[in-house]
Amino acid sequence: MKSVIKVSDFQKNYGQLRAVKGISFEVAPGEIFGLLGPNGAGKTSILECLEGLRIPNGGSIEVLGLNPVGQAEQLYNQLGVQLQSAGLPDSMQVDEAMKFFCAYHRVAPRYDLLDRLGLTAKRKDQYFQLSLGQQRRLLLALAVAHNPAVLLLDEPTAGLDVAARVELHQMVREMQAVGTTIILATHDMAEAEELADRVAILLEGEIVATGTPLELTATGAGLTKVSVRTETACLSDTGRTWPGVKQHISKGEYNIFYSSDIAPTLSAVIGYIDAQQDSLIDLRVERPSLEDRFLEITNTGGSK
Repeated sequence: MKSVIKVSDFQKNYGQLRAVKGISFEVAPGEIFGLLGPNGAGKTSILECLEGLRIPNGGSIEVLGLNPVGQAEQLYNQLGVQLQSAGLPDSMQVDEAMKFFCAYHRVAPRYDLLDRLGLTAKRKDQYFQLSLGQQRRLLLALAVAHNPAVLLLDEPTAGLDVAARVELHQMVREMQAVGTTIILATHDMAEAEELADRVAILLEGEIVATGTPLELTATGAGLTKVSVRTETACLSDTGRTWPGVKQHISKGEYNIFYSSDIAPTLSAVIGYIDAQQDSLIDLRVERPSLEDRFLEITNTGGSK
C-alpha cells in the first residue's frame, strides 16, 4: 500500500546547527506514527517541514504524494496541525477562532468540538484569557475541525488534565478508525505506547530506533521488574544472589528485582518467603516499558 507520508534523507539546518541529519521513514494510511526524543532531537523541525512551514536543506518530503512547500495549496485542506509553539492572537475569541479556521477550510463551524473539549462556556473568552490546557484543547479542535486526511500533533497533551487527556486519546482513536493518518510527537512514553502503531526514537537529529512499541521493548535489555512487599521484609538482604536477577534494590517497603528470566526468579523469591515463614502482602510483575527502552537508548547513544 502506498505510503501517505514519505521522508527520504531529510535534512534540516539552522545556520551551523544540523538539527536533522538525513533521516528516512514512511507512514502507511491510517497509521499512528510516534516521534519520540528529548528536547532538541528534531521532532518539531520534522513536523514543521511536513506542514510546509520550513524548507528542508536536503532530501525530500512527500505528504499524500505532494511536496508540502511547492504544493501547499493542494495540501491545506487535507492537513490538520497542532504544533506545540503555535498560538492565536491574544484578542481572538474562541468563537471567532472556530469560525475563522472553518471558513478557511470551507466547512461549517464545529461547535460540537468545543462542547466535547469543555470549551463551550469559553466561547466568548479571548485566547489570552484561557489557561494553557484550554489553549491546547482549542488548538486541537481547530486542527481536526475539517476532518483532515493527515493530522500532525506536537505534544498534544501538554498542559492537559487527566480528563482532557482521555478525551484527546479517544478522539485520536476515532480519527484513526475512519482512516486518518497521524504523526504524534511526544515526550510522554506512556501516551506513545498506548496510541502509536509504530514509533521512531530520535537522538541529536538521527533516528536511532524504529518499530512497534512491543518490538522496541523486546530488543532492549528486556529486564522484567518484580516488586515484592512482605510482612517482615525478609527479602531486604540485597547481598543475596537470586536466579535471573541482574539488579536487586530496596525501596521503601518494597524489594525490587530486575530479572532476565522471570520464572526461576519468582519461584526462588516465593520459596524463600515461605522458608522464612514470612507473609506476602503485594507482588507486582511489570514488563519493560517503552519509557525504559527510551531511557536505555538515549542514555547509551542509541542502537540502530
